[in-house]
Amino acid sequence: MTIVTDITTRNAATDAPLIGPLAERWSPRAYDPAAVIDPVTVQTILEAARWAPSASNTQPWRFIVAQRGSAEFTTIHEGLLGFNQAWADSAALLIVNIAEVTDADGKPRPWGRYDLGQAVAHLSVQAQHEGLHTHQMGGFEAAHLHEAFGLDDSLEVVSVMAIGVLGDVETLPAALQERESAPRSRKPLDEIVLRRA
Repeated sequence: MTIVTDITTRNAATDAPLIGPLAERWSPRAYDPAAVIDPVTVQTILEAARWAPSASNTQPWRFIVAQRGSAEFTTIHEGLLGFNQAWADSAALLIVNIAEVTDADGKPRPWGRYDLGQAVAHLSVQAQHEGLHTHQMGGFEAAHLHEAFGLDDSLEVVSVMAIGVLGDVETLPAALQERESAPRSRKPLDEIVLRRA
């Protein structure tokens, strides 16, 4: 397989026109290990998450935001599994995405994970608009992060996100270089839309 080393333009070949940040968004693993995200931009992408919709406006999302070089970043990185540890240390930020799954009275928040997903999606699109790239990860030790950050039982670690500036694909292990440059694809709409009236 030929490795594509220029990963700067991987826009989706969509069947309908999308706004730029959606067509441009993809999940890289090659990040610039020297890039730093300024505090104003970090504030902006978190503000996008803050204004996501949620059931009854409960806003059941929480985030742990860690900059590369901090103790918190190291703690999050240590909780990652497999290939994720091989590349995520180059990201400028690691964010732990947390859902509030019960309220203050212990009653379940059945839409907490869904609402967190919306907040993360808003953050991701805003980050893309700001010239950054995000990569969501499910390969992590939730118990490690839960304990390390002293989270109570009402909170569930759902995912971890890397954010940064694109780096050199050739710095990745060979197997990850192949993934980085593999063709982008999605299921056709006819397969995911069960009924359209």
